[in-house]
Amino acid sequence: MIAATIGKTFLKTFNEKTGKNYSAKEFFEKEYFECFYNHPKYMQWITNSPFVQMKAGQKPDLLKPEERLEKLNGLHEKIEDGECDASIAIGFPASEVKEFATTSGLVSDIKPVLDKEDVYYSWIGGGLGVGIAGGYSIFFDEPEILFELYKGWQAYRKLLNDRSLSSMRGNQINTWNGQWLSYTFNKHFREDFDFTHLHNRNAISMSEKLIEVNTISWSELFFEISNKFSQKIITGYVYSLGQTNKTLGFYPFNFEKANTLRKYYATLFGEQAAIAEAKDYEALFGIHIKRACELGAIGLQALEPKDLRKYFGNDSNLKLVKPKLNNDEEKNHKALQKDYENIITFRTYKTWLLAMITKNKEESLEYTAEVARALHEYRDKASKNDRKNLIDKELLSAKSKKQFLDALVTIIKEAEKELLQIFKELRDKVHLMSAEDFGYFVVLLKFDYAFEERERN
Repeated sequence: MIAATIGKTFLKTFNEKTGKNYSAKEFFEKEYFECFYNHPKYMQWITNSPFVQMKAGQKPDLLKPEERLEKLNGLHEKIEDGECDASIAIGFPASEVKEFATTSGLVSDIKPVLDKEDVYYSWIGGGLGVGIAGGYSIFFDEPEILFELYKGWQAYRKLLNDRSLSSMRGNQINTWNGQWLSYTFNKHFREDFDFTHLHNRNAISMSEKLIEVNTISWSELFFEISNKFSQKIITGYVYSLGQTNKTLGFYPFNFEKANTLRKYYATLFGEQAAIAEAKDYEALFGIHIKRACELGAIGLQALEPKDLRKYFGNDSNLKLVKPKLNNDEEKNHKALQKDYENIITFRTYKTWLLAMITKNKEESLEYTAEVARALHEYRDKASKNDRKNLIDKELLSAKSKKQFLDALVTIIKEAEKELLQIFKELRDKVHLMSAEDFGYFVVLLKFDYAFEERERN
């Protein structure tokens, strides 16, 4: 039924924007069928639906116009007869003669009373799902997003009909929707885009035998949508339709948090860096969509950067080493590229950790960097490795505030007078932190400590 709800929201918007007064059935015939199915290449494949049930000798790409029309009429007839399983109504459970299929869940043997228009609405909504990496899609019940997706249908159809792109894969409408939203809400969107432009954006991949749309990560899509809805929270329904239908549920997508991260990145590393490096650092944010949904909301916490967790706990062996250059240009290029990637990763981690710790409080964004410098000054004044080991193996490996403060007590006993105030303030801040904030703080300090070491070497 969610697909039908999305279809209703869209059609209301479509009629308002175009001055039409289509019913769901009229829109399906005049717009949806014409765009999705009345061509040699389909845009959407609904298992067991009349559009994919072929007679002997028939193939979708070889159907004549009258044969495609016959399949449309076949759907009309089934809807008129009151059929509403998954092959007729999008998002509904599959059914068998004796019982519901084992792949269907939460179903009843009580036949639902369903308005025929709702079935057509479900098809319309089914073409508006936004595919993301991880095998899931999202329904956004937001008129502007849905109308933008409709405009994307025309662009996808144009690509599928392009004779120079004969190996272009069809039936990827949901995957295409994700890339289309990402592109159309991008600040550099061009009305006169072409295939090459999409290929350069990595929206489409190409091999000798196949051209296909790449699946976008939810976090990259999140950042692009935030360009349009920077102050808005939009509810999204996360689901998967396939051999087994999966529902993760309804979740608020807080797009304002994308701009929070951009703001911190610009404050820390400069406005120009935030603009020039956006594509690189935004791609690093975001845990798996299933884990993100377990948090109950899609916002700052769900945008936790990839692989950050491996630096929590005892793993203090974190190094950011400057590349050593020589006369080999190719090796130098690779070394500088690797160094750039390391720096972007460091900046991404630091941005997110600071955003999680500060949570809009007025605090110094450079505080951990100041503490890291003080720790290095303390370490450098020792002739042996005892201070280095104390910092690496006890302070920065601390799993609790008590362990951290115990190590800090030892440091304060030995520290030079000019460093005492910094360490005293550190003690006070850690003491007042929540356990969650402390975990983020230690990892952030670990990164700044490693970066300071890189700059000193």
